[in-house]
Amino acid sequence: MSHSVELIDIEMAFGATRAVEKLSVAVEGGEFFSILGPSGCGKTTILRLIAGFLQPTAGQILIGGRDMAGIGANQRPTSMIFQSLALFPLMPVWENIAFGLEVRGVAKTARRRRAEELLELIALPGYGDRMIQELSGGQKQRVAIARALAVEPQVLLLDEPLSALDLKLRQHMRSELRSLQKRTGVTFIYITHDQSEALAMSDRVAVMSAGILQQVATPRELYANPGTPFVATFVGETNQFSGKVERIADGLAAVETEHGLFVGRSGKGLKTGDNAVIYVRPEAISLNAGTQENGLHALAEQLEFEGATAMLLARTDGGRRLTAALPHHLLADAPIAGARVQLSFSPAQALVMAHA
Repeated sequence: MSHSVELIDIEMAFGATRAVEKLSVAVEGGEFFSILGPSGCGKTTILRLIAGFLQPTAGQILIGGRDMAGIGANQRPTSMIFQSLALFPLMPVWENIAFGLEVRGVAKTARRRRAEELLELIALPGYGDRMIQELSGGQKQRVAIARALAVEPQVLLLDEPLSALDLKLRQHMRSELRSLQKRTGVTFIYITHDQSEALAMSDRVAVMSAGILQQVATPRELYANPGTPFVATFVGETNQFSGKVERIADGLAAVETEHGLFVGRSGKGLKTGDNAVIYVRPEAISLNAGTQENGLHALAEQLEFEGATAMLLARTDGGRRLTAALPHHLLADAPIAGARVQLSFSPAQALVMAHA
């Protein structure tokens, strides 16, 4: 069975630098759980704490309900895949995969048998006698995963393992990883600064900033209902309008901005009189919709074609830059640079939060 992982009031300091601040989170057994945040936010530190390479300054780490205090990395039911992969170039593929078993004293025939089973699992049958330098980037990635799984960990820790791959291969490996996790049932804890990776693969995502846990939620909840201004701006693109809350009623907040009165869903703890920001996703902005609800005029500046959609870059009369996502079927009527456009958005698709 896969193990759960629970972090209770974890703190980690390196001298005067506090890398992790009073963090508590529970990862369920068999879950694909991602920790998302910018460089330096403490996410890799958390992974190393779980693995046992670091000991927390304060707090408890439980794996499968067992306190890991005093238990070294080699005794924990975890395995880790590093960003560099750290494969051995002078060993054939099967020996790379079985290396952890060799360290544990497993006989050669049993090691080879297990390596071949894992090569089947990662869709590389017959690759056991190849050398590492004969593999593509994606194949090396899969071998690193097989090596980590060979020791039958209850928790697999992945530290930005796809960052060195090109975009198309990264996208392919996302689905490979997700599929592999579901087949094995092992708990995956995945570190990334790439929001698209986290949203595409995870059951739940924890967002971090400067050592502080901002929010834990499913990918859809995180995108649709960010819990803090940081999450709203870090996860996905967003347009922002600042102003003061004039009134709150029926779950909606009216905010007086430089572009007029805008209405959106009221965020947690928001009060009348607060300085606030309205967050609106590009896909929530309609072009020339014939409504004055949350409407404003702007000047089209540029259209960036992205395949299924195009991003309209516009500037309001007040000088604010806005982005609206136009679906492919509307591109024939898309405005040219310099054209006047009317933009609007529904209150249900806008979120108002107190100014950070």
